[in-house]
Amino acid sequence: MKNTFGILLCCILLFACNTNQSNTTSSTLSEDSEAAKAYFSPTGKQSTVYTTASETDLRLANTATLKYETARQPYENEVSIFVNPRKTFQTFIGIGAAITDASAETFAKLPAAKQEELLKAFYDTEEGIGYSLCRTPIHSCDFSSESYTYIEEGDKELKTFSIERDQKYKIPMIKRAITAAGGELMLYASPWSPPAFMKDNNDVLHGGKLLPEYYAAWALYYTKFIKAYEADNMPIWGITIQNEPMAVQRWESCIYTAEEERDFLKNHLGPTMEREGLGDKNIVVWDHNRDLISHRANVIFEDPEAAKYAWGIGMHWYETWAGGESMFDNLDNIQESFPSKKILFTEGCQEGFDPEKYQFWKHAERYGRSIINDFNQGTVGWTDWNLMLDQTGGPNHVGNYCFAPIHGDTEAGDLIYTPTYYYIGHFSKFIRPNAKRVSTTSSRSHLLSSSFINEDGSLVTVVMNQSDQEIEYSLFVNHEAVKLKIPAHAIQTHVSE
Repeated sequence: MKNTFGILLCCILLFACNTNQSNTTSSTLSEDSEAAKAYFSPTGKQSTVYTTASETDLRLANTATLKYETARQPYENEVSIFVNPRKTFQTFIGIGAAITDASAETFAKLPAAKQEELLKAFYDTEEGIGYSLCRTPIHSCDFSSESYTYIEEGDKELKTFSIERDQKYKIPMIKRAITAAGGELMLYASPWSPPAFMKDNNDVLHGGKLLPEYYAAWALYYTKFIKAYEADNMPIWGITIQNEPMAVQRWESCIYTAEEERDFLKNHLGPTMEREGLGDKNIVVWDHNRDLISHRANVIFEDPEAAKYAWGIGMHWYETWAGGESMFDNLDNIQESFPSKKILFTEGCQEGFDPEKYQFWKHAERYGRSIINDFNQGTVGWTDWNLMLDQTGGPNHVGNYCFAPIHGDTEAGDLIYTPTYYYIGHFSKFIRPNAKRVSTTSSRSHLLSSSFINEDGSLVTVVMNQSDQEIEYSLFVNHEAVKLKIPAHAIQTHVSE
């Protein structure tokens, strides 16, 4: 009897071990398959190099085609970029900009030929820079000609809700952008303020807070917006809860503490979205600067009832207003603390419009530095602020005039391209949605770099030279490399295939 039991026990244990081994092997094979899909070997491949450089005419120009060769150990006095395509990280969702009232009103004033040129410049993957995502405000923001909402003031039941105002400029431009992008554009929306009667300061401007008695109505407002846009053939990927929830602005603004945003999401917005059949829409929290982002993440994501509704966290780059440097490392903290949550760059622009600085190179370098560091810290997508503005840096109903990558001179009927447009293009044109970021480092702080492998197997590496000197460097991919020079204050994209 004992022997029979022993044999039976051994059989059970052996079966369990084989079952576990089978599961482990299956998991490993699955992981290997994903790694194999993303892996890039440089053997027999070449790199096509595109360059944009200060003090030259080079703008996304094809400047070299280089063949990978077996590389030796680099010396300390040699500058190198090291790419390890076996180490993969986040999946890229896209790069784009916001279509605001200001963008759409400026666009409408341009000649038809210039409108087509602009759409092609931003959204065409061959002749333009291939934008693949878009943000738009929910009713007015500072980059509107005036303040407005989608309801009559005091309409607590939202019976007068209508997006008719958007039909004049904004919606026609969004639809044309979707067409120009090939029929698909990841579109998400953000509110700047609830209607005045819903706030404790009875004002859509100057901060203020959402009154608790209007939490339910305001949550329903988001769903009405989404349904109205989708009924007009503009699919909505998701929403952010509040633009800049800790900034009291002279324009449309509303304040939420971390606890207030958490509770609004948990008790009102999340459940309302589900009840209205919109549970598949993505909700992004924070939507403000990198400085306070960890506190917001800690408060919301550590509450499981709130976190279950949040796709991830959004951020802007304006923390430098108080002095100091950009707080890129805070994004790494988010990745380490909450690896299941995504990071999305939702807004950045160069403030303080001055027509004498259309070609000011440091504006473009600010973009390049941010995009590279944000991606290297785990960001999955990057959204510029206004897609375009006019020759005044507006329109803006409170005089907060800013730069855009392209300005439309509505008096001359022409487009003004800034270096920023080309710097963004070094990423958006070549790194396509669903690409995987791969390990990339630089041996010198003068050069910044980031790399992605596209679904078609191509390896894209962007290198930016922040220095005043031309730099010779080698781009290593595993044990092979290409060698070239990058001009001072320049950006290069290697497309290796």
